[in-house]
Amino acid sequence: MIGPAAAPRSGKSIRVLIIDDLPTDRARLARTLQSDGDIVSLGQVATGPAAIGRVAREHPDVILLGLSTTDGSGQSLIEQVMAHTPTPILVLSTQIENRQSPGAVDALVAGALDVLPAPVRWTPDLEAGLRRTVRQLSRVQTIRHPRGVLARPPGAVPTTPSGRTRQAVVALAASTGGPKALATVLAGLGGLAAPVLVVQHLHPDFTGGLFDWMTRVSALPVEIAVHDQVARPGRVYLAPGGRHLRLGAGLRLVLASTPVTIHQPSANELFQSVARNAGSAGVGVILTGMGDDGAAGLLEMHRANGQTLGQDEESCAVFGMPRAAYRLGAVSDLLSVDLLAAAILRCAARGTA
Repeated sequence: MIGPAAAPRSGKSIRVLIIDDLPTDRARLARTLQSDGDIVSLGQVATGPAAIGRVAREHPDVILLGLSTTDGSGQSLIEQVMAHTPTPILVLSTQIENRQSPGAVDALVAGALDVLPAPVRWTPDLEAGLRRTVRQLSRVQTIRHPRGVLARPPGAVPTTPSGRTRQAVVALAASTGGPKALATVLAGLGGLAAPVLVVQHLHPDFTGGLFDWMTRVSALPVEIAVHDQVARPGRVYLAPGGRHLRLGAGLRLVLASTPVTIHQPSANELFQSVARNAGSAGVGVILTGMGDDGAAGLLEMHRANGQTLGQDEESCAVFGMPRAAYRLGAVSDLLSVDLLAAAILRCAARGTA
């Protein structure tokens, strides 16, 4: 899922701390990372308190965390690093097959930026792919990620004094090139404990085809949104062509044909409703597309303390919508489409906590 080969950066080297319990693996990873000359290893350390102290002292650009067990120690290390010394973390694990594996989802929710399966045998292509991923992650800004769980009755929807839901809600919007981007993002959302509301600019006649495609590729169940239904965590709701999709109070979905806008459904209508009814529990993501639909609505989410993401120019078919949102100051981070699912998992975990 890594894009075209990235050329080594000139100037400042990328400083990587390797954390792995197996000395032979640590040495091999150090040699692999440093072979192009733009990445340097700060050293190698086993998991545990010493690793956390090393991160705090040396502030690496990227942490490469090798996991060979599923005992939860790796997830705990990720949580502690992201709570005290936020750093881009790439997990390399023998216990996962892909980003949808349970261990991968646990690592991403804990705060890791990306997870890759550790190969049985390293090839030149796999080594080059690892270096590309490290370069990509070194450019991502990280924030503190303390995890918490709110005690509440089973099935209850937590709310703030204003009546807004404290259940995280994810809103995705796309236009030109969107179906492919949506397929990539939805495929990586396994384990997400939040409803996902999707607006794709599309002629009503093609809604069925989009639904069929997303049903095949999504890690979560997909359905066409129905007026007044309650959005459930772990499900994807597609806006039907020709009608706006909004989030109402109590996680109820609202479909409407007004106002008449250039795009129906409209990204602005979706984002504005999530800002009003989810507030800081909202996660807004603007994907590839022509024009500026969604920029103003995403800005409202940002001002409501929601978390906002955009697809970066390199991975967009058309950078129009993300560019418009970025220029308004509505986007917290622009990320490659391959990294957005992991970022959404992290944001949703913070939004509900």
